[in-house]
Amino acid sequence: MAAVKEWIEWTAQGIEILAVAVMVVFILFGTVRWLAHSRRGILEGYGHYRSILGKALLVGLELLVAADIIRTVALDLTLRNIGVLAALVAVRTFLGWSLEVEIEGRWPWQGGRGLGE
Repeated sequence: MAAVKEWIEWTAQGIEILAVAVMVVFILFGTVRWLAHSRRGILEGYGHYRSILGKALLVGLELLVAADIIRTVALDLTLRNIGVLAALVAVRTFLGWSLEVEIEGRWPWQGGRGLGE
């Protein structure tokens, strides 16, 4: 049983590392691309740059939530940890929705394409 718990912990840590790696790689990629295209004007590509950064953060947040769920449910299922998990999910959901509004210009449940309609 200890080997299974250790494997689950390693899996959760691996997902957390993946989340950070995804965020860093896409932030670096977006920044390099924005700087390369900013020869025409800094503000010209800024909207697309913000979109790439926001999407990278959204994917990272989703992966971090997955790692927290795995760790809590599989390793340490206590009422206190479920409460902490619920608070983390609530905060990350709020951040995700805020990023979605910033990127798309609308709430996730609204139809249409947002700012670029």
